[in-house]
Amino acid sequence: MGVDIGEIVLKERVILEQLKGYSVAIDGFNTLYQFLASIRQPDGTPLMDLSGRVTSHLSGLFYRTIRLLEVGIKPMYVFDGKPPAIKSRELEERRRRKEAAAAEARELEAEGEVEKAKIKKKQTLRLTDEMIAEAKQLLDAMGIPYTVAPEEGEAEAAYLAKRGRVRASASQDYDSLLFGSPLLIRNLSISGRRKLPGKDIYTEIQPERIELKQTLEFLGINREQLVVVGLLVGTDYNDGVKGIGPKKALKLVKEIPVEKILKNYGLPEDVFHYFLNPPVEDFEPRWREPDREAVIRLLVHEHDFSEERVRRALERMHRARGHLSESPLDSWL
Repeated sequence: MGVDIGEIVLKERVILEQLKGYSVAIDGFNTLYQFLASIRQPDGTPLMDLSGRVTSHLSGLFYRTIRLLEVGIKPMYVFDGKPPAIKSRELEERRRRKEAAAAEARELEAEGEVEKAKIKKKQTLRLTDEMIAEAKQLLDAMGIPYTVAPEEGEAEAAYLAKRGRVRASASQDYDSLLFGSPLLIRNLSISGRRKLPGKDIYTEIQPERIELKQTLEFLGINREQLVVVGLLVGTDYNDGVKGIGPKKALKLVKEIPVEKILKNYGLPEDVFHYFLNPPVEDFEPRWREPDREAVIRLLVHEHDFSEERVRRALERMHRARGHLSESPLDSWL
């Protein structure tokens, strides 16, 4: 879900080609969920192999990663570790919402409301341990680095960007800014033409580039105040304050000291401090040449992908990478 502060942050719409030369730490869970939601069959169900196992996440990860390499973007992925204790209530609420959506989808299908049922099915998405393990296996075979965060992947990606291990972090959620990412890229994995839910209307989605320093200067606040804005609006760790949106929250943090807002509105101080000092670990990404046959075994032999199409994509990847194996990261920063 993330924090809904999009209307006040300073965003620059770009095309992928404008990000050439960027090394990017991508929120792995966030991205895989996007693939599960967007890569679907006509009936609204995910792509599946002949055994009925979901493959949308693998298809999106494989082809989108190659597309990023083709435009000169050097990706790595960061996966969530153990959920932080402060997130337990949100995770339980998500589970309840998915169960309710699944029940509604079944009722709508029984009533012949196929399109409405499709929308509800997307709300039942679940990323299983098996899917995550296969995603990591695919990245290993492709020679694309990944790491597992101590807790939140977004926090780890933000830290790697702050450390200079990569140039930017990438996620759909604005939480990355609260975690201190100096440069956030949104829509990196879903740019393109997308159909609006429930309507026969399409919209063009482009990547967005958001600089934290520039945004804070534009808003006239510091990062601690931005975190409080997030807490007032609501995050994955707290519900926020009823009736307060981003603009009102921004006005409040400019008028009232952070400590008073936390106290007066009963905001969770543990969440405030978590955004400022989350558990993170250093990691130096290394990009390797892909193991083509390992990719073929996983996608073609294990999950029934078209061998011809996969081999063509691997050839595109080879051309895009050239001889980047273990090349200095400095050239990509």
